[in-house]
Amino acid sequence: MDRILVLNQRTKLVAERIMRLLNATDPYQKTIVFCEDINHAERMRKAIVNAAGPLAKENSRYVMRITGDSVEGKAELDNFIDPESRYPVIATTSELLTTGVDAKTCKLIVLDKTINSMTTFKQIVGRGTRIEESQNKFFFTILDFKKATELFKDPEFDGEPVVIYEPGDDDDPVPPDPPSEEDDDTDGGEGETPKKFVVSGVPVSILSERVEYLGEDGQMITESYRDYSRKNIRKEFASLDDFLQKWNSTKKKAAILETLAEYGIELPNLAKEVGKDYGDFDLICHIAFDQPPLTRSERANNVKKRNYFTKYGDKVRAVLEALLDKYADEGVTSIENNNVLKLDPFKQLGTPVEIINGVFGGKAQYEAAIQDLEAELFKRAG
Repeated sequence: MDRILVLNQRTKLVAERIMRLLNATDPYQKTIVFCEDINHAERMRKAIVNAAGPLAKENSRYVMRITGDSVEGKAELDNFIDPESRYPVIATTSELLTTGVDAKTCKLIVLDKTINSMTTFKQIVGRGTRIEESQNKFFFTILDFKKATELFKDPEFDGEPVVIYEPGDDDDPVPPDPPSEEDDDTDGGEGETPKKFVVSGVPVSILSERVEYLGEDGQMITESYRDYSRKNIRKEFASLDDFLQKWNSTKKKAAILETLAEYGIELPNLAKEVGKDYGDFDLICHIAFDQPPLTRSERANNVKKRNYFTKYGDKVRAVLEALLDKYADEGVTSIENNNVLKLDPFKQLGTPVEIINGVFGGKAQYEAAIQDLEAELFKRAG
């Protein structure tokens, strides 16, 4: 894959998955994406630029291809490994960053490269093992799209370096690309270049995900993403009551989602498995505590059936009913952000300041109404 057969949709999906992890943790953590070859590295760079959106527009050096043939990319190598330099954030490469580069602040290693050599694998993973206390870097993450991490289970993990490079005073400080072991095994006559097939329009989806991490005993633990999420949600919230108390007392539910994100738990990812119509609250209760989930629309309709809005005046009721519809469409974090009042249908009722002060009587009253609405949304039956 990506050497002989190119699936453009797959490249796009990999790029989106990388950005999803970065956005859920730290979009500015140094990242190296290892690709099959230079062509693949360039296609991956373009795909990540598209997936990064505003981050890439903010600075053209957000993601760069750093390969042996890229003068521009190689010129940014020092900036990439400099702990004090923000850009480049993401480097796509094939072989250039495999050895000899001391990227102390690299927190994410992405493997979209077929690796059959334990030595090559160790050299690649070694880019993330540097500790940099001044940057709060004590661990790193491997995002593996080609099952290369199965080499963790090989008892002969250590091996000789692929390349030993000792440059002279006038030599290029950038180590040369090591010879690709896979290229030596390519079928065909001597000097024959294999054809590469590019396929577009083929639907691509992720069949399954698993998480691997070191347990307290130092042994590698492998489990499904769902089981991993369940275990760590329950680590943060010991019981359903514990979670409900925290959820109801937290003014901004995004704070809870950020806490789970620190464990690497992405609720949109779980929603793909359980159902995209379920909100964050129900996903957590269902995955971690086996509660039957309700969709966002079902929760919104339950509030309407209870005639909750009759205690409010017409203008307040119009705003809260629109917020309820917004929750049903997008989720709880959308209604906690005051910027939602800049959108339709709210802007037809006035500016955010006019709505908050004129309709609700002030910020405190507006926020209290939002919290009351959320209490109705997440009220337990019975």
